[in-house]
Amino acid sequence: MFSFFQKKTYLVDYLHGLVDMHNHILPGIDDGAKTVDDSVGLLKGFGEMGVTHFICTPHIMHNHYDNTPETIQQAHTTLISKLEKNHLSNISIAYAAEHMIDDNFETILENGQVIALKDSFLLVEMSYLQPSFNFEIAVEKIAKLKYFPVLAHPERYMYFHRKYGTYQKMKVNGIQFQLNLLSLTPESYGSSVQKMALKLLQDHLVDFVGSDVHNLRQLELLKETTIQNKVLNLLLPVIENTIETFY
Repeated sequence: MFSFFQKKTYLVDYLHGLVDMHNHILPGIDDGAKTVDDSVGLLKGFGEMGVTHFICTPHIMHNHYDNTPETIQQAHTTLISKLEKNHLSNISIAYAAEHMIDDNFETILENGQVIALKDSFLLVEMSYLQPSFNFEIAVEKIAKLKYFPVLAHPERYMYFHRKYGTYQKMKVNGIQFQLNLLSLTPESYGSSVQKMALKLLQDHLVDFVGSDVHNLRQLELLKETTIQNKVLNLLLPVIENTIETFY
């Protein structure tokens, strides 16, 4: 168990060099940055933390954010152009997507309309209300197409909190886990999510970390996040693995 009386440290002091492989920085195409100026503001804020490498992952969510490789590429081009005009050449930005496992996912997967991280890692998510009915079938198809499935923020699916064995089963089935850094503070998603984040770290089930930042308010919260040294020791190898995998 984690003691609340252990010494705490600021998380941002250990994020220098991180490749943020899950965020909503691309402008105007989902619930993240609304304008290109919002995007630049986020990138400058990350730069103050020593984070300058990003893989932007806007939602692809049927009937909500019907993004395609073309719409995402256009938003990426717009942002790159703005960075060049502002002489922000030290920032590296690639793009992929966060794919909702919904009734349209298998169609876009089979039609080659998904966008992977570093060519082979496919970031996927489920609804926060209930598990995707086709999740296991979708994961099988992802693997058949030579992608590695990466489940975004598993700690936030509260319907699994009392079914902890589901996490272990997913890991056995080759699903990798990406933890949200903001889950390490209860101010973001609540204490239950924080406890599950710590449990997954304790059990060495987390493969990667990302910010999942959508706006400046979340970025400021990330800057204020403190964690216990025991948590930091569990987190540092995951940060290093994220850098090594996605740099």
